[in-house]
Amino acid sequence: MSLILNDKQTTLSFFRDDVAEFVRKREWAKFHTPKNLIQALQIEAAELSEIFLFKDYPIEEILNNQELLADISDEIADIFIYLISLINVCEIDLTEAFNNKMKKNRTKYPINEFNNGNYYKK
Repeated sequence: MSLILNDKQTTLSFFRDDVAEFVRKREWAKFHTPKNLIQALQIEAAELSEIFLFKDYPIEEILNNQELLADISDEIADIFIYLISLINVCEIDLTEAFNNKMKKNRTKYPINEFNNGNYYKK
C-alpha cells in the first residue's frame, strides 16, 4: 500500500524524520554543518530565483504551465529539505520559533500602522 502525503495530513515531524534518515543513510551528517546548510539554502534559493530572472510570470501562467510549476516546486522542495536539515542539526523547535517570531512581528507591525502595503506613522 502506498503512503499518500499532503499538507493537510503530514506533520513537521514526518519531514524532520525523513530528512534525518536520508542524511544518516548516506553518512552526510559530517557535511551538514550549520554553515554548509545555510550556504546550500542560499544556492537553492538562487536556483529558484534564476527561474524568474528577467521574467515576471503572472500567477496564472505559473499555475497553467506544468513544466514551470514543476521546476518551481522542485526548487522550493530543495530549499525546504535543507531548511529541515538545518533545524535538525540546530535542534530548533520550528513551531516554537515560528510562534515566537510571529508574536514579535505582530508587535513590530501593528495593523493600525501597517495596512494594505502602506505605513501609517502614528
